[in-house]
Amino acid sequence: MSSEPARRPRRLWALWAALLALFSPLLLTPASAPAATATDTTATAQADPVPGMFNPRQTWLRNSTAGLFLHWGMYTQPEHYDCDSWQKAVNDSGWNPDYWVKETQKIHGSYIVLATFHSRLGYARPWPSKIPGSCSTKRDILGELIKAAKAKGIKVILYMTDDPQWHDVMGPESFDSAAYSAYKGKDVDLTTRPGFGEFSYDNFFEVMHNYPDLKGFWIDNDNEYWEQHHLYEQIREQRPDMLLSNNNEDTPIMDTVSNEQKTGMTPDYDMPAAYWTSMPRLTESCYKVPSSGAWWYDGQDRPVDTALNIRRYVANAGTSYKSLMDLQAQVDGTFPPQQQAFTDYMSKYLDPIWESLHGVEGGGYLYGGLRPGAWNDGAYGYTTVSKEDPTREYIHVTTRPAGTDSGTLRIRDNGTKVKRISDLRTGKKIAFDQHDGTVTLKDITTWDPYDTVFKVETERHRQGLYPSNTVRATATSSKDGHPAADLTDGDLTRYWDSNAQVPVSVTLDLGGVKKARYLAVNQTEWSPTYNRESFGRKEDSARIKDYKVFASDDGEHWGDPVKTGVMESARSTRYVDLDTTARYIRLEVDSTWSAATVIPFYHQLRIDEIAVGHSYPVSHGRG
Repeated sequence: MSSEPARRPRRLWALWAALLALFSPLLLTPASAPAATATDTTATAQADPVPGMFNPRQTWLRNSTAGLFLHWGMYTQPEHYDCDSWQKAVNDSGWNPDYWVKETQKIHGSYIVLATFHSRLGYARPWPSKIPGSCSTKRDILGELIKAAKAKGIKVILYMTDDPQWHDVMGPESFDSAAYSAYKGKDVDLTTRPGFGEFSYDNFFEVMHNYPDLKGFWIDNDNEYWEQHHLYEQIREQRPDMLLSNNNEDTPIMDTVSNEQKTGMTPDYDMPAAYWTSMPRLTESCYKVPSSGAWWYDGQDRPVDTALNIRRYVANAGTSYKSLMDLQAQVDGTFPPQQQAFTDYMSKYLDPIWESLHGVEGGGYLYGGLRPGAWNDGAYGYTTVSKEDPTREYIHVTTRPAGTDSGTLRIRDNGTKVKRISDLRTGKKIAFDQHDGTVTLKDITTWDPYDTVFKVETERHRQGLYPSNTVRATATSSKDGHPAADLTDGDLTRYWDSNAQVPVSVTLDLGGVKKARYLAVNQTEWSPTYNRESFGRKEDSARIKDYKVFASDDGEHWGDPVKTGVMESARSTRYVDLDTTARYIRLEVDSTWSAATVIPFYHQLRIDEIAVGHSYPVSHGRG
């Protein structure tokens, strides 16, 4: 039987949701990060701005790098159309949960998401259930998996769908509405959204109560019945240890936002460029490892692009996303040969560079560190920053430089002074020079085919920036609650909003005539970055495009701009090099990248912080 819904005023939940939606894209500096100093503009949020956003139940997932996504059920080929024949096939094949646990360990995963109660897989429930309505096995496959995973320190999360529309996709009917109606003592049509919502609602509670070691639910979108009966609130009350994850929606009550596989990025492995949620929101990137085919095994040994998948893994770690990797299990639970070969390869590939992918945050964004993205001569990559020791960073070169200067790598230093650089795999010291805002790695002769990793030792605090409390900001337009003062408050949990006004200007008062070498513009990470022309849509990004910079000693006489340009639509801090002297610096934003047809982002400009640099760190090291 279903539990009675908790009676809570919806108005309170709506307020909580609004608050979380406001703060979710913004920074909370990790506890390990240093406090700000006179030359350090790294944000130093003192507390969780929304209670529950950093609930302790999330800690294990925040400390994870990857997980295994398993779509597996009655319609895994060869299809079975009744529960008994499917269960017999599973048993006869020798299915064993230890296999999935070992495969998770090979990809250095911390959790498994089991997707059997899936709209395209027969709504199969691999656990004994007292609730009739769809396939339920006599063998407790779910319980066996949870036990085997727990023995190895791996968590299990159960996938739950909201959608009944595929109930007869294979021909035979997946639901037994008559049996469920008899169980409920009323007529319920499971092929309708309300009917299926009630059936799945009951299953949430049965599983939640029967499996105390189940760590959460991975929920594919939402169902009106669940909302009307306060499902999530009840899970919070009855199992506060459970994680809730939602697919492709940033629902405030959920712990996690999961973003499905996207295409059309350049480079193709930079999936995070397509996502609209960012740190510190707990986020997943869920994607298929095989290059083609459905999310479940379709009877073919699909090819696996090793380079693409390794680089996706690195891209996610470099953007503080969790890699939820879909490998397509056969009826016996094992993977086809090409997928098996990939996990075998990953088990060896990751070990030598694991410290650069685990226990880290994405660098160059809201946790400091060298700037990621497009580098010199076609090079591309990411940086990561150790949570334990923020002075330890890593450069991941996923696409090496090309051309005549292919042994050189140039990266914007983001105010970080470098002390030493070495090749993480070999320990070999790398020669470098640092000046004018750039670190240049020299004489690199060995490149990994997928991800060359350099270990970088740095000074603790950013250098060359005026302290945020000495710079005052004003703007020609600001949205209520997001004033220009938030641009220079040193706190990335607050941002300036232009109130949909573009062109718009921001003026920075340095307090006296001083040297201004550059502006460091940290725009809010809340909109996609990649160009969608191939989809008939222009760039969605709500980021600065055309800009001008003016300088003035008195704030009244500005003259001609000291700099004009087009700011690239890219994540992480953007720099405007100036080399001028003035008291007032004005940044005029004349346009943004988002097209008028993309209403949520058109002329919507949000900037977390703008810092003014007076000098660049200088350093060098020998190889």
